[in-house]
Amino acid sequence: MLRIGPHALPVPLVLAPMAGVTDKPFRLLCKRLGAGLAVSEMTTADPKLWGTRKSRLRMDHVGEPEPVSVQIAGYDPAMLADAARHNVDHGAQIIDINMGCPAKKVCNVWAGSALMQDEALVARILPAVVRAVDVPVTLKIRTGWARAQRNGLAIARIAEDSGIAALAVHGRTREDLYQGEAEYDTIAAIKAALKIPVLANGDIDSPRKAAAVLRQTGADGLLIGRAAQGSPWIFREIAHYLATGTELPPPSPTEVRNILLGHLEALYGFYGEQQGARIARKHVGWYCKDHDAAALRAAVNASEEPRVQLDAVRAHFEARELLAAAA
Repeated sequence: MLRIGPHALPVPLVLAPMAGVTDKPFRLLCKRLGAGLAVSEMTTADPKLWGTRKSRLRMDHVGEPEPVSVQIAGYDPAMLADAARHNVDHGAQIIDINMGCPAKKVCNVWAGSALMQDEALVARILPAVVRAVDVPVTLKIRTGWARAQRNGLAIARIAEDSGIAALAVHGRTREDLYQGEAEYDTIAAIKAALKIPVLANGDIDSPRKAAAVLRQTGADGLLIGRAAQGSPWIFREIAHYLATGTELPPPSPTEVRNILLGHLEALYGFYGEQQGARIARKHVGWYCKDHDAAALRAAVNASEEPRVQLDAVRAHFEARELLAAAA
């Protein structure tokens, strides 16, 4: 069982924080479908932006199953400490620090994985945040800033010495973005050097791959990111395989339809109909990535009316069922 501070997770599977993806509707869905923990989208440490609608929505955790984990991003130790306190005051039970995001707009302001270039700054940030709150603080990193600067192990040791409760490692450098294969050997070396829990992240897209990564790295748990987009049931599939050694059958088209419809309804309710309909477009594309859904994507992308989008989804899956029955 994976333990982060006082929180014992029922399964060692965590929905990785992804900007624009791991909003409250998606976190709730992934938790319902087997994730032991779901980390929020990164929230800014800049207090000037906390009052924006985007920030308010990202800090909405009402009704969310415990424990609630909130990721913060920034570069200034005092500002990050204040952000941690602010989020705890608004319901966070775990604070996660982002030192893994490779996006240019994040790195250009010396946040995310850019922080890995400055180990001295990391050594000021981490204890400042840990001291600021009475909840566990976790950290997400990469294996390094660049292929020639794989200092993930050095950062990991700083993290453990600073009181970080658990460490997640994406098996790529910032230079690699999401290209190439994840470096599981580097994650294994980090795990072997630490006493705190280490979670492996990167390219974990099936139950068998999950089991293989756990064996190769010795990690205490797994972070699942892109593979959950359009397939939130991957958590229950991995959990079942780890527990039994057997694979669950894939969800039926009917179940996929019902999960998708429920997800879209949650988006409309959370964001409002117009914004929710716009956000729904990418999710529909992800749910249908494994089969021909050009007409559905075109219909959903052309509309900002929830009723039209929902009718298009129902029609698409009804047509799939008819084709399957006729085969």
